Amino acid sequence: MSAEQKTPIYLDHNATTPVDPSVFAGMEPFLKSMFGNPSSVEHTHGHAASLAVEHAREQVAQTIGAKPQEIVFTGSCTEANNLAVLGVARANPEKRHLVTTTIEHPAVLEPARALEREGWSITYVGVDENGRVSPDAIAEAITEKTALVSVMAANNEVGTLQPIAAIGALCAARGVLFHSDLAQAIAHVDVNVDRDNIHLASLSAHKAYGPKGMGALYIRSRRPRARLVPLWFGGGQEKGLRPGTLNVPGIVGMGEAFRLARARRAPDTSKLGMMCSNFRDRLLSSIPGARLNGHPVDRLPNNLSFSIEGVEPLALIRSLRGVVSFSASSACSTDKIETSHVLLAMFGNTPRARAAFRIAPGRFTAPEEMEAALQAIVTEAARLAAMARPAA
Repeated sequence: MSAEQKTPIYLDHNATTPVDPSVFAGMEPFLKSMFGNPSSVEHTHGHAASLAVEHAREQVAQTIGAKPQEIVFTGSCTEANNLAVLGVARANPEKRHLVTTTIEHPAVLEPARALEREGWSITYVGVDENGRVSPDAIAEAITEKTALVSVMAANNEVGTLQPIAAIGALCAARGVLFHSDLAQAIAHVDVNVDRDNIHLASLSAHKAYGPKGMGALYIRSRRPRARLVPLWFGGGQEKGLRPGTLNVPGIVGMGEAFRLARARRAPDTSKLGMMCSNFRDRLLSSIPGARLNGHPVDRLPNNLSFSIEGVEPLALIRSLRGVVSFSASSACSTDKIETSHVLLAMFGNTPRARAAFRIAPGRFTAPEEMEAALQAIVTEAARLAAMARPAA
């Protein structure tokens, strides 16, 4: 793209968010002068780094209603999910049963499949056409051998919010640990791990205006206490559950990002909800055959998943690459295009599942950008649909 060309409008915040300027300002000293190793607490440099890490731990804990000592920093939310699923399994070898859903992120589904190869029994609970799982179906899947139930709080592709408080309550009643991937929820949803009976929660910095390569796992220390076995070993950092020198700038950035998420959740949600409602209504009224995917009400305020009859989403995305950045709900490789497992779980192998794409504005998206994106998508979708129709 030349210097004269305008940067495309960014509407893919469910994939990643830009770093908030306040987050960057908080991180910058720890990338320059405050470079100490937090494990070297005996001297000034290390002590300053250690204090910064513990302050960030408090900020993350406060955002989800946890205690600071219940937060273990990781290199990503994917790592946190693996530590939760595999760590609980290793700590409970006599159980050998896991309950999850068909629409979880691969960071949960792949560890579950790894356990399946080791002889564990995995129950993959389905969802309805809105992408929502029934607590009754989760309850029915739990057995006396169940070590863990894992259900994401909010789906990254279609935005549907799951009834995690109801699922947490039934898990607590049945004496089963409950894990939730909160990656998409932190910036938009009030989650309290104590109130919602969540025993383990995976967290992401870069989905909440923090840095990439930074995550955390909440591990409940109160009754019922979550026991985990570490996946690898080293110097004993993070209570031995995540050994390795701590990423101090990333941790500081995650702490500040979570503080901002708590402070800005209400105004951000209000603004994003209004922009998305307007975008949704106008797109659906402007394009024949357009449909909204995901729950119509219980959804992330910044997520819109659409399928348009006769419009191939990758063609739409590529033709608008210089105008607006958004995502198809499919995984691409060099030799094939695979329909998203989330859409397949909702609709089966249908044109609606194959045609899904996602619009996701964020904290810094302006209404005029949403308007420009809407006009571009409506115009281009109409052109592509006309091309796809057979000649009379």
